[in-house]
Amino acid sequence: MISQKWQKQIRLLQQKKHRQESGAFLVEGGKSVRELLTADFRLQALFVTDTFYKENQKLLDEQPFRPELVTEDELEKVGTLQSNNAALAIAETKENLPLRVRGQEFALVLDDIRDPGNLGTIIRIADWYGIKKIICSTSCVDVYNPKVIAASMGSFTRVQTYYVPLQEFFEQEKTQTVYGTFLDGESIHGLSFSESGYIVIGNEANGIRPENEGFIQKRITIPRFGEAESLNAGIATAIVLDNLRR
Repeated sequence: MISQKWQKQIRLLQQKKHRQESGAFLVEGGKSVRELLTADFRLQALFVTDTFYKENQKLLDEQPFRPELVTEDELEKVGTLQSNNAALAIAETKENLPLRVRGQEFALVLDDIRDPGNLGTIIRIADWYGIKKIICSTSCVDVYNPKVIAASMGSFTRVQTYYVPLQEFFEQEKTQTVYGTFLDGESIHGLSFSESGYIVIGNEANGIRPENEGFIQKRITIPRFGEAESLNAGIATAIVLDNLRR
């Protein structure tokens, strides 16, 4: 049974303020917890169902402490997922350390991405295309939001994030090519990308903010052939990165 102490902690960690104060976050679901257990994160607590334990016994026995066996009903009552028949972990957050591109590398820059599902999906897409670094404006949704972690499907363990005011970041990073997504930019179809640089993805509704446009050296666009006004930020990221990797 999950103790009252841990139940309270799990509920508090659904709030950004408490995650920041405690330096901890929630990871829920079988796949995400398995990814967490093989990554460089320190755990504070781990709750698993009997089925999950039997299926992952070797991995779990390698952990520094034994997990607590609980029921599926307990996980669902205390966590954020409607269905969780596997596991829930409390892990320590990573320090917000500066990130820069190094060598022949690209990084994503997210300007005011507010939707947790979008950020989680973008992290997963970045992982798929081999992008290991994401620079986030300070107005972006918290990467440790449970919905972000869930949507990333474990990719949060392989993709680093760095939160910083973008104007401050770009003032200090002037040696790389900066691409930005706009409705009136150069078509990405056939675009020749440089060997390294940054790709800026804007807010779901408003795009890249005016105060950051001046740092964009190459305005790019995904050609539109129909009547839709815009693309979801995650979908736009996937299309741009697919063209980058071609």
